[in-house]
Amino acid sequence: MSRVLVGVKRVIDYAVKIRVKPDQSGVVTDGVKHSMNPFCEIAVEEAVKLKEKKFIKEVVAVSCGPSQVTETIRTALAMGCDRGIHVEVSGKDYEAMGPLQISKIFAALAKKEEASLVILGKQAIDDDCNQTGQMTAALLDWPQGTFASEVTIDGETVKVVREIDGGLETIKISMPAVLTADLRLNTPRYATLPNIMKAKKKKIANMKPADLGVDMVSRVEVLRVDEPPTRLAGVKVETVDDLVAKLKANGTI
Repeated sequence: MSRVLVGVKRVIDYAVKIRVKPDQSGVVTDGVKHSMNPFCEIAVEEAVKLKEKKFIKEVVAVSCGPSQVTETIRTALAMGCDRGIHVEVSGKDYEAMGPLQISKIFAALAKKEEASLVILGKQAIDDDCNQTGQMTAALLDWPQGTFASEVTIDGETVKVVREIDGGLETIKISMPAVLTADLRLNTPRYATLPNIMKAKKKKIANMKPADLGVDMVSRVEVLRVDEPPTRLAGVKVETVDDLVAKLKANGTI
């Protein structure tokens, strides 16, 4: 029986149209709907399913950020996590926070909580970095099963089916380990009203990176953020000859 840490990141909701700040320092977040990163939802679902199958004894939801991230942790608790940990990061540290800083926090928490598994979403939909799981495994010197589409536990061994460009790859790794969830791993459950009410009574521990001995200094500087170029309207053509003539006129061929 073991403990799992699962990462839950608060991101701008996938249905929101992103707007760049006038000074191009980032995107507008004030007054914008936020929700749990979809890949983190999949990670939570997998951790809860492993607990339901009696492979693990406790699921701990972890999120880093300002006070608002407690809403995301509560969502994870309503989905079935047992307790939460809020690592409080705000101001300039939060704005500059990247995968390396998050990885240091998770590595420190994994040791502190004596976790057997760390399960994260393969990437966040805001920065698309796809780095936190790999960096966490490296800092802990644990094996990693990334892009997981199927996870099976047998004793202290984890079989992971990974999605790769050429199809599927099956690997076996020993616990403790780090896993990252891909899209087809599962379908996250909806939090029911009774579970949402129960989640309000579950404990969320609050701490700061300094409590874990983590340096939050970023080595990456964002120079500017630009809107994606506006796509030109398409043009319909009647025949293949018209298409070829159009492409030649545009200098495409």
